[in-house]
Amino acid sequence: MTPAINELKKHKITFVIHKYKHDPKVTNYGLEAAEKLNLDADRVYKTLLVEITPKELVVCVIPVNKSLNLKAVASSFESKNAVMANKDEAQKATGYQLGGISAFGQKKKHRTLLDTSAQSFETIYISGGKRGLDIEVDPKDIIKVLNSHYEEIAI
Repeated sequence: MTPAINELKKHKITFVIHKYKHDPKVTNYGLEAAEKLNLDADRVYKTLLVEITPKELVVCVIPVNKSLNLKAVASSFESKNAVMANKDEAQKATGYQLGGISAFGQKKKHRTLLDTSAQSFETIYISGGKRGLDIEVDPKDIIKVLNSHYEEIAI
């Protein structure tokens, strides 16, 4: 079990685990998940960490085939700017390895945004806390468990 799965169980959230064999040569983890699980990339989401102040990281969950609109993220958090967190910092803050960072079960709770596109699906797929493991979950449960909200942050 990963901390992500444990958090979902603790909150009594319905979810489905999907495993696949991760290829160590692949660095686009989200698109690999979509391909190996035979899913439309629009339904597979990646978890990104963004620095909005020198001391605060926030989590952004967007489709794997999209890019993050950092201006929209900054605006959502009423910050002057937003930059992608350093990969080592992201791993340290979440307790997860790059390519397996989940929005759930992080070492510390971070404010979280879920892209509005997730509202179009009954379930989406997000990292389960390690490479080769995705969790299928209702986006409304993501909002509930993480105390987050929808925002248009993907381009």
